[in-house]
Amino acid sequence: MSQGSKRGCRNLFIASLVLLALAAASSAWLWQHYSDFGDQPIGGLQAGDTVQVASGDSFPSVLRKLRELGVEEGSDLQWRVLAKQLGAADSLKVGEFALEPGATPRSLLLDMRDGKVINYRFTIVEGWNIRQLRAALNSATPLLHETEKLDDAALMKLLGHEGQHPEGRFLPETYVYSRGDTDVDVLKRAHAAMEKALASTWEARAKDVPLKSAEEALILASIIEKETGLASERPQIAGVFARRLKLGMKLQTDPTVIYGIGSAYDGNIRRRDLLTDTPYNTYTRTGLTPTPIAMPGLDALQAAVNPAEGDALFFVAVGDGSGAHVFSRTLGEHNTAVARYLQRLRSASAKAETTP
Repeated sequence: MSQGSKRGCRNLFIASLVLLALAAASSAWLWQHYSDFGDQPIGGLQAGDTVQVASGDSFPSVLRKLRELGVEEGSDLQWRVLAKQLGAADSLKVGEFALEPGATPRSLLLDMRDGKVINYRFTIVEGWNIRQLRAALNSATPLLHETEKLDDAALMKLLGHEGQHPEGRFLPETYVYSRGDTDVDVLKRAHAAMEKALASTWEARAKDVPLKSAEEALILASIIEKETGLASERPQIAGVFARRLKLGMKLQTDPTVIYGIGSAYDGNIRRRDLLTDTPYNTYTRTGLTPTPIAMPGLDALQAAVNPAEGDALFFVAVGDGSGAHVFSRTLGEHNTAVARYLQRLRSASAKAETTP
C-alpha cells in the first residue's frame, strides 16, 4: 500500500471516529433532553386543575386536551415516546386526573396508566330519612343526577327493588365516587351495604330478642337511631323497647310520631299529635311501625338485635344538653324524672330570656 493510501485510510478512520463521537454526543444530548422533559414540573398549573379522560379517548386526543389546558412542555413526539416507555400509551384509564402544581409528564402519565383518579366523597348521615338523603344527593357534585325527578317508588324500581319502601334501606357511611358516577351508583352501593350489614347483625341476634325477622330489626334499629345520638345508650334503649314489645306495651316514642306527621312537622309535638292516630303513632298503636323511620347505623342495628338486660321500661332526656337519658323501672320513677327534665327546660328558658 502506498504512503498516500495509508494516509487516506488514516484520515478516513479519524473522520469516522469524529462522526461517531458527534453521534454519541448528539444521542447523549437528546437522551438528557428527553429525561429532563419527563421529570420537569409542568408549568402554569393551578391547584384544582384537572384533565378528563373519557371512554374511547386515544393518547393523541388526551394530549390535545392537555394542550388546550395550557400544557406547553415537550413535543408531541416526546410525550408519545414517554407514554410508550411507561406503558401508558394504550392503557389510559377513564376518569378525572389532577394537574396539581409540581406534577411532571412522567407522574401524570403514571397516574393515568394506574387509574389514580380524583375521588369525591358522599356521606349518608345516621338518622337521615329518605327525604334528607335524596336532597343531599341532589346537591352533591360532581355526581351525575338520574333520580332527581323520580318518586320513591320509581327510584326503588330503578335500583332493582320494586315495591320496597325506601326508608332505612341505605347504610349510613361515606361512599367514594369519581367524576362520571351517578347517584344511582352511590345508592346501589349503599343499599347493598345495608343488606349485608342487616343480614350479619340478624345472624348474630340474641336468642330471646322479640323480633320475628330482619325487617323488624331494621325498623326497631331506625327508632333506636332517632332516640339517641349516644352510641353507649343504644343497647339500653333497645332493652326498654324489647321489654315493652314482650309485655305488649306501646313503645310511645316521639320520633315515630314526628315521622307520621311528615313534612308538616314544625319542630314541636303537641298533645293533639300524640292523640292523632297514624300508622306511625306508637302512642296510639302497639308494636313496631310499618316501615323504618330513618337510616340506622351499624351501632343501632347491633343494639336492636342484642338489647341490654335490665328492668327499665321508661326513659326521658336528662335535659342538660348532653343527650343522655334517665332510665326508670316504674311509672312513678319516670314521672319524677320527667318533672326534673321539665324543670331544667324552664330554668334554661328563663336564663335565656334574662341574658342580654
